[in-house]
Amino acid sequence: MSSNYDKYPFIEVSKSSDKCFVGWADIFGEIVRFVQETGQPKYVVCMDVYHGVDTGPVREAIGRYVPAATVIHTGGALKSVSGIGAMVYPFVTDDQVFGKMNDLEMVDFFDTDELERVRGQIRAIESGIVIVYGEGASLFADADLLVYADLARWEIQKRMKRGVVGNFGMDNADDQFALKYKQGYFLDWRVFDRHKLLFFDKIDFFIDACQEHEPKMVDAQLYQKGLDEAVRRPFRVVPFFDPGPWGGQWLKEVADLDRGEVNYAWGFDCVPEENSLLFKFGECTFELPSINLVLTRPRQLLGKHVYGLFGAEFPIRFDFLDTMDGGNLSLQVHPTRQYIKEHFGMDYTQDESYYFLEADEDACVYLGTRRGVKAADMIADLEKAQGGLGDFDAEKYVNKLPVKKHDHILIPAGTIHCSGKNAVVLEISATPYIFTFKLWDWGRLGLDGKPRPINIEHGKNVIDWGRDEDWVKENLFNNVEQISVNGHSMEESTGLFNTQFIETRRHWFDSKVTHYTNGNLNVVNLVEGDEAVVESPDGLFEPYVIHYAETFIVPADVPSYTITPSGRSTGKKCATLKAYVRK
Repeated sequence: MSSNYDKYPFIEVSKSSDKCFVGWADIFGEIVRFVQETGQPKYVVCMDVYHGVDTGPVREAIGRYVPAATVIHTGGALKSVSGIGAMVYPFVTDDQVFGKMNDLEMVDFFDTDELERVRGQIRAIESGIVIVYGEGASLFADADLLVYADLARWEIQKRMKRGVVGNFGMDNADDQFALKYKQGYFLDWRVFDRHKLLFFDKIDFFIDACQEHEPKMVDAQLYQKGLDEAVRRPFRVVPFFDPGPWGGQWLKEVADLDRGEVNYAWGFDCVPEENSLLFKFGECTFELPSINLVLTRPRQLLGKHVYGLFGAEFPIRFDFLDTMDGGNLSLQVHPTRQYIKEHFGMDYTQDESYYFLEADEDACVYLGTRRGVKAADMIADLEKAQGGLGDFDAEKYVNKLPVKKHDHILIPAGTIHCSGKNAVVLEISATPYIFTFKLWDWGRLGLDGKPRPINIEHGKNVIDWGRDEDWVKENLFNNVEQISVNGHSMEESTGLFNTQFIETRRHWFDSKVTHYTNGNLNVVNLVEGDEAVVESPDGLFEPYVIHYAETFIVPADVPSYTITPSGRSTGKKCATLKAYVRK
């Protein structure tokens, strides 16, 4: 199978790379030049960093390229590990998987007296270059020059898995990845995002720290120009992929991934909290967290309606679940809105759906309970199986339905579900993707050789036992309604369920189709066809080519766009699946 799936989509911001500095020598060369041009006798440079940025090379580079500077690392003013541990415990909790959202600020992690002492030390310096670097650097002084080194959350996770990054202020780089990820999700990344937003528009230079041995820096004007460009046109975030115990082989071929990897279970094609964006400045490709676009341009990206509901959060997620030549996903359920608010401090829950991009003849979905199931009996059997006292007979309790390509299965919170083997699911869901209560994992181990956490205690509290096989077939299986049809296109509503805030529309077409955003964020995937071109009817952005299975984002500020079959798909029937927040 040939692949034209683009793993490195970019937004071209400038034809010139003149203001893109690559490597610490060029970066500090530009900083020193900038400082010297001011002629100030004393100049304070604050280099603030996001969680996971390795500051060791920064210190080494300062010594090599700015040897006369007074250098202060912020880590010396942090509270003790035990002090930080006690402070964050109410949000981290003892749970293996789940924590609670926090309201901490960056300054809370520092010892107040030591922070004030260092501030006084900096004020007392009368001349020369002072460089403050590390997490929270902007708290230590009023910077004459403010630099920010950033990382996407996916890169942080990769470093966590390698054991080189722990949680902020903790000595836990060697801890299990799942525990570090939990603390990052519920605590660290929220704190760092709030901190970054406080001074985002005052930053003079941004550093891409994603490539550990090749940092890149651009000035804020170019960086902000890239963010402005992104909300004026359709774009894709940079996808990432991860293996899993049930993973399949389809993504390897379609996305041209490492054939030597055991499998790829997940393909995260649109999760802006964790994905990155690529900006192109001439020959220089600059990577940044896509969450920065959400945090700083929420109204333009999301639209007035979505922003009013969710604030600066991207509420729609598209990802792939690949079980082709793999295994069943875990049997699972997601919390109701009331439960997730009460127990985890989240304002909305993970309602979702499965759109089947591919399905072999034996593909299936487990969805809802069998008719007449007694809750106590099922929970008792789950607990016995989890305790090693036998297997769990899923088909005795859970409805199993055959599926085929282009079936759309709706999964409102509280519905027991899982995709079976030999299928590829385009999962469309609300964003709080960590809240999956696994009920049964088919007796297998994770890729690390250890059992994956099972959450029967949470799960039994949210299962809707009224969603049996009759109810599921009537309400959740291919709930398709034709909206309009003409000679060359057909629009269908495919869900989601009436309790869910996401609406999905499927368009079948063999010629140009016009879409209107109506001031609302659109997320779109090409679910049928080799290639299509996305254009502006008014010439507001350059034509944008998408390929099979690629997800692209259309910001609310884009009034309309057309999609036309192109390349090998010219004149052939194609289909897109579009998701947006209902009004």
